[in-house]
This record gives sequence, C-alpha cells and structure tokens, in this order.
Amino acid sequence: MEQRILTVGGLRSPALCAGDGASPQAVVFVHGNPGSCRDWLGLIEQVAPFSRAFAPDLPGFGKADRPADFDYTVAGYARHLGRLIASQGIARVHLVLHDFGGPWGLQWAAEHPDRVASVTLLNIGALPGYRWHYLARIWRTPLIGELFMALTNRPGLRLALRHGNPRGLPQPFFDEMYANYDAGTRRAILKLYRNTSDLGALAELAASALAPRRIPALVVWGARDPYVPVKFAEMQRRFFAVEQVVRLEDSGHWPMIDNPAAVAQAVLPFLRSQTGRA
Repeated sequence: MEQRILTVGGLRSPALCAGDGASPQAVVFVHGNPGSCRDWLGLIEQVAPFSRAFAPDLPGFGKADRPADFDYTVAGYARHLGRLIASQGIARVHLVLHDFGGPWGLQWAAEHPDRVASVTLLNIGALPGYRWHYLARIWRTPLIGELFMALTNRPGLRLALRHGNPRGLPQPFFDEMYANYDAGTRRAILKLYRNTSDLGALAELAASALAPRRIPALVVWGARDPYVPVKFAEMQRRFFAVEQVVRLEDSGHWPMIDNPAAVAQAVLPFLRSQTGRA
C-alpha cells in the first residue's frame, strides 16, 4: 500500500492506493464527515491481496485542501470524486460508502451507472424520510453553528464520539480525527450541511436511479448509531440487490473502527466474490 498525493481540479487530495495498480477494476472507499482515507486502512490492507483498492481524502477533510470556494454540495463532491476515479484510470467500481460518503458516492453512481459493479453500505444508503440528527440541526443554523464549532474542543468532540460509538473508538483514531478537525474542516462541514436541504430525498433520488439495475449490495450497520438509525438498513432492499444485511448490535456510527473484525468478516467475502466476477 502507498499514499499518493493527487491533484485534480487544482485541489490536492492525498489517497491510499493498494493492489494491482494496472487493473481497470477497483474497490473505491469513500469516507464521510469528519473522516479521511485512513478510516479504511484496515479494510484496504485486507482487500489488496485480491483487488485494487483506492481511498482518497475529499476536500475539506483529512489532509486534502480546504478551499473556501469549493462547491461544498453533494453534487460538488460527486464531481470531485469522479475526477479522482478518472485520474486513476478506474473503469469498474465497487463502492464502499460511509456517512456523507453515501450521498456523494450514490450521486456519482447515479450519473455513471454502467461503471458501478457493487455497493457496500456502512451506516448509510438511501434514507427515505430521514430527519436531521441533533448535531446536523445545530450546524445548519447560522451563527449557532459557527458558535458551536468555535466551542468544540478536544473533550467536546470526544464526548460526541462516545455518544455515537458506545463501544468506544481507539485513541489513535480519535487523535488523528481531532488533528484534522481544523478551521477549514469546520467551515466545510457547515457549508456542506447548509447546502444539503434534504439528505433523505437526495440519497433516495440517487438510489432510485440505480434501482432498476439491481446492483449487488452488502449492508452493514452499527445498530447503536444515533445519527443514522438502523431502521434504514433493511430499506436498502428497495434500491439494491442486497445479498445480506448485517446488524452489529453493540456498534455505533463507525463500525469499521469500533468493530473491525466483524466488519471485515462481512465485507471481505462480499468484495472478493464481486471483484472475482467477469
């Protein structure tokens, strides 16, 4: 595995790359908020022996650029994700999505359905009737959102993550997340949430465009997630040819971090079978 510094559209996006770099097929991992390509490190290491893997930092997050004038919308992120995929010569994509990576990835997929070979959804998907969680409502409110961001210190972020992940998150993971949670990332979060009027309708629209194709899918959900409730896990059958829904009863919003062994046990066989298809 190697980390590359990619520049597309004038923006710097570090990315983790592994496996056969000449293959036109790849598992593409898309992080959410606040996340980075390193959210996927454990899975990438295990995918690399049987498939090419690609995981970029997207603008505003991780170590990517945080320009004030980036298009912090779902469509803007989908375009940038598409440019990154194209820059690597990847033609056939197995998407692995988490958090806001879901809307970004599904938007790109809806615009390039012929290139989507499979979808793996971790605590995200099409969300009919979704209502914003309490943090999102704060971030979407002018002035209050700015004040909240200014007052979010290390203990505050730690408390918020504990609420969303009852099993707890490893200290190195939290340390890296907080190190990346700078003024540029906080600005990106506020812009993204305020530019997204209805996350449920948006993700459902993207997934509906894919539904007739019955794309193979795996759904893995930490059932203790307070941000995206587990009730949405089974709903993904409306939009994808779901092969399995895996509920992790004591995991939270980041199941690949708080229960990596269980996630790998579900995800790796699915990806191995999908990447092995002609």
